[in-house]
Amino acid sequence: VLPDIANPLFPQIAQAIEHAAASAGYGVLIADSRGETAMQTEAIGRLIERGVDGMVVVPRRGTRIVEASCPVAVIDSPSTPGNTVAADHWEGGRQMGGHLRELGHRNVLLIGHSPASNVQNDRIGGLKSGLGRGAVTETLWIEKLEAAGGAGCPLGLVEKVRSGVTAVATLSDLIALRALTELQGAGIAVPQAVSVSGFDDLIWSSVVTPGLTTMRMDMETVAEIAVAALVDTIEAERRGGEEQKILGPVSAAVPKVPMELVIRHSTGVAGMGLSQARNRTEGELAS
Repeated sequence: VLPDIANPLFPQIAQAIEHAAASAGYGVLIADSRGETAMQTEAIGRLIERGVDGMVVVPRRGTRIVEASCPVAVIDSPSTPGNTVAADHWEGGRQMGGHLRELGHRNVLLIGHSPASNVQNDRIGGLKSGLGRGAVTETLWIEKLEAAGGAGCPLGLVEKVRSGVTAVATLSDLIALRALTELQGAGIAVPQAVSVSGFDDLIWSSVVTPGLTTMRMDMETVAEIAVAALVDTIEAERRGGEEQKILGPVSAAVPKVPMELVIRHSTGVAGMGLSQARNRTEGELAS
């Protein structure tokens, strides 16, 4: 059960789950929640009515997983109650923060979608830890910004760069693409004037210009662990009958899977500044 299959991250997750389930001898039904908590809860109910042996759920906040009358493997964030397995989002954030710190960035804008997301909160916590003491950070939540300015409204990044921000650390590659588009549309060079980083390493992250520095999730391993925990529970129930019946979230021996820092060309050394970057870019074009 996925939050929103229109998000390019979730088909990758679905494919990894389907492959792991097929290897274990199970078929997969995919339910899309279309970004709505109520629809995700309804989807869980429909699958239970169809008699599924178990479920893998990537939850939206507020989804009532505990009411499921079958075993459920939850893939969200290690800080989420009842989580089965997930990428180590906090540690991934710490790695990215450390990368930006090593490049000399001390004034960093953090951009996420929603403060209600455990995944994004964990990533922000890790980023701040990796940036270390003395770093100046500001967090911009797109959900709040769009509530006032409308969907797709400007993020105001030009003003942030003019005020001294040298790096924009986003919590997803989709947000990073939006940031790159806004900055480059305003004539601000990336990474010469400001660095931009993402999370998830979506399929296009290596082909945008500049290539996006991001954190890669090992979805194959996450899916294998989630499906294995689910299958172990299902088979234990079959051996033990009603006495072994487990409802709701299941646990896994390995609850966290490391993320990988992928360094490309959207991050660079801090210090050039907006005016110097523009002068350098203009000089390169003239030559």
